[in-house]
Amino acid sequence: MLTRVDRVQLAVPDATAAAHAWGELLGAETAGVDRVETLHAHRTSCRLGNGWVEFLEPDGAGPVDAAVSERGAHLFAAGVSTPALGALCERLRAHGVDAAVEADQVFLGTDATGGHGLRLVVSEDNGELGHVGAIEHLYEVTNLVEDTSVAVACFADLFGLDSSAFVPIESEFYGYRGTLTLFSPARLDRIEMITPSAGGNTMGRFYARFHESLYMAFAEADDLAALEARFEAHGVPHTSVPRRDRRADVTDGPDTIFVHPPALAGMMLGLSRPGHAWVWSGRPQAAGGDEVPRG
Repeated sequence: MLTRVDRVQLAVPDATAAAHAWGELLGAETAGVDRVETLHAHRTSCRLGNGWVEFLEPDGAGPVDAAVSERGAHLFAAGVSTPALGALCERLRAHGVDAAVEADQVFLGTDATGGHGLRLVVSEDNGELGHVGAIEHLYEVTNLVEDTSVAVACFADLFGLDSSAFVPIESEFYGYRGTLTLFSPARLDRIEMITPSAGGNTMGRFYARFHESLYMAFAEADDLAALEARFEAHGVPHTSVPRRDRRADVTDGPDTIFVHPPALAGMMLGLSRPGHAWVWSGRPQAAGGDEVPRG
């Protein structure tokens, strides 16, 4: 019942400053400001790619205030879309989930999604939006979990996903294993459920501190070379992964860039060149390169 990763939500102490940072670095454009009663938060909504980035600033005691007080600015929720929001609400009720519905969106806390650190906001899929800024689209949000098989089964059952489209994933270099819960075998959109297996790297330290929780997001971007130059010019902390091939039809530059959390209001963002993520997502031929593990 899910079609796209259409947004991310960040809990931040200052939504204006956060939106400015995303605008300066990635070209996000502020599209509106409102209040989400369910979360007791003011929301600044920005268009980016063909989706959204939403910045939630506490407005009274509630989940956003508690999250910011505990962790400061960070990735708060993954945003996914469905072609039938009403039917999804009925399915959630049938599973014993009393979802909060506000402004044509469904807000699901970690308890509602099975207690595996996954917080979601679900919106009606109204088709492709116009492109804004330096990315093409978000396609992945990573959720760190203790037991991947349990978390994946819970997620698939709750949202009626076809597990035959899911892809196992493992990286010795980054130290994890898990599953890509592709919503469709023809699209990259998914929640990545992974369990860290190494304690001394960035992900391992994050997991030791926050345990089951959202970790980062991934997006495709056309011109990684230009973005890499922009990040270097602005002193933005980032890590670039060099190109694995030198196809003439691909813009020169790295395969992937990881933008570190301090640059983007507390959220790590991975950027990959178009099609490259298929290398580790079940269709390596679609990426035009050799089949190689992520990392």
